[in-house]
Amino acid sequence: MRKLFNGLAVLALTMTFAMPAAANDFEPQIKEFYNSTVKAWLADPALIAAIKAQNAETSGFDAAKIDTLDKQWRAEAKAGGGDLVNKVSGNALSAWLKAKKDEAGGKIAEAFVMDAKGLNVGMSDTTSDYMQGDEGKHQKTFGAGADAVFIDEVEFDESSGAFQSQLSTTISDGGTPIGAITIGVNVEKL
Repeated sequence: MRKLFNGLAVLALTMTFAMPAAANDFEPQIKEFYNSTVKAWLADPALIAAIKAQNAETSGFDAAKIDTLDKQWRAEAKAGGGDLVNKVSGNALSAWLKAKKDEAGGKIAEAFVMDAKGLNVGMSDTTSDYMQGDEGKHQKTFGAGADAVFIDEVEFDESSGAFQSQLSTTISDGGTPIGAITIGVNVEKL
């Protein structure tokens, strides 16, 4: 009987990772990861300064300018680099995010920071697009105000080869939202 029970437990665990799960299946563990790890990052002076600097640079960008930059980004990302992608991937905030990813012991598949318009400020890995402002990760955090947290559904990420859920939250300065961060949490490592 014990072997049957153990076999069923292994089967249940295997099925959990063999099929995409809804975000709420891992939400308690993701919230714990947010509270124990990510929340402390949000007040880092280097993070705040990088977002504020980019907000000053991009505040006058209209939809046409953002669309042009997003098209440039997509082409550069597909080609493996270019001026815009290299500018973001080579900045100090991207180095900081890469270090945070490395420190997480596989729990983070990717991490990126967005400004007030949803444009990439820094990233651990190259994103497929530059403008995230039209997606839930920005709209349900920055658009929802200070302290907003959005945990998306679990999906299989082909680039990392792992099931992940994107954890996104608003980044504020003195209670005023200035940007957002998204972390792809590898749920298999929680």
